Amino acid sequence: MKLAELATPAALVDGTRMQRNIVRMQSHIDALGVRFRPHVKTTKCLPVVQAQLAAGARGITVSTLKEAEQFHAAGIDDILYAVGIVPAKLPKAAALRRAGCALKLLVDSVPAAQAVADFGRAQALDFEVFIEIDCDGHRSGIAPDSDTLLAVGHALQRGGMQVAGVLTHAGSSYDLATPDALQALAEQERHLCVLAAERLRAAGLPCPEVSIGSTPTALSARHLGGVTEVRAGVYVFFDLVMANVGICRTDELALSVLTTVIGHQADKGWVIVDAGWMAMSRDRGTAKQAHDYGYGQVCDVSGRPLHGWLMNGANQEHGIVSHAPAPAADVVERFPVGTLLRVLPNHACATGAQYTEYQVLDTHGRVQAWPRFQGW
Repeated sequence: MKLAELATPAALVDGTRMQRNIVRMQSHIDALGVRFRPHVKTTKCLPVVQAQLAAGARGITVSTLKEAEQFHAAGIDDILYAVGIVPAKLPKAAALRRAGCALKLLVDSVPAAQAVADFGRAQALDFEVFIEIDCDGHRSGIAPDSDTLLAVGHALQRGGMQVAGVLTHAGSSYDLATPDALQALAEQERHLCVLAAERLRAAGLPCPEVSIGSTPTALSARHLGGVTEVRAGVYVFFDLVMANVGICRTDELALSVLTTVIGHQADKGWVIVDAGWMAMSRDRGTAKQAHDYGYGQVCDVSGRPLHGWLMNGANQEHGIVSHAPAPAADVVERFPVGTLLRVLPNHACATGAQYTEYQVLDTHGRVQAWPRFQGW
């Protein structure tokens, strides 16, 4: 199939850019001497994950048990569920373990650790459990110097569970925009997670794995002493938030939304397209960054950004494209009805989640559908 034959809106992936992004991350982490475990929540797509594993990744990270089930069914066994486990989800985790999946769980409190231990003992399962560390105050996790860290470790060990290691995510990296700041946070992420591991070991608790990562810090790290693995997800496609952070260029973004011009409001300088917020997602992550891209950067059908043209407004199935800082007077002539455009998204994970398949474009202009799944 050719690009012009696709129904719009469509999630379009530049296969060459995607592969280049995969190789870039894998080569960087390989050079630092640790394992790379990609976070597959970005794509939820088996062919993409197979490309990541073929490049050298070992194991995968997931954010839902649905992802774990789908990828285990496809033959991938080494899976880290990097969201805090709750008691209601433990039966599904147990079913995966019994089916042969080497599923690792995550906790960040004594009650959560105790719940895993109690359930595991009752089911005769010794779950592998990571302890989440807070390295930057961004989200979940235990302070690496807190007494709670050791209490969680002891609760798991006493309950017969395996203390798999410590894990952290420097999510505040998305708020940064300079190489120096990113490198400093990457070192902070590494240092604090290693510190937590050392405290567990000093208390007589096992801590074989030290798992860190976010796309910005992974690509900014200069040494990873004490770390055993790195995790990152959005690097495979990149997006406008990452471009604003400064770790990629817009011409490295692999995901865009193909859309068709369906009308105009010429007196306002508006071009109306058939990709609204249902196609782009509601994510406005660039709004708090130095360059606000609205709902996305508009490109021509070849993927070349059109300077000044953004999707500045969106309804459910209508996108409003306009020029900034001044509206254009020739929108009807410039973008006739039927014109195909591409829109680069703010957040690749959120935009991809709007679709059940990607349309993957090869170097010959051919398009192949790759299914992705949804749900929890």
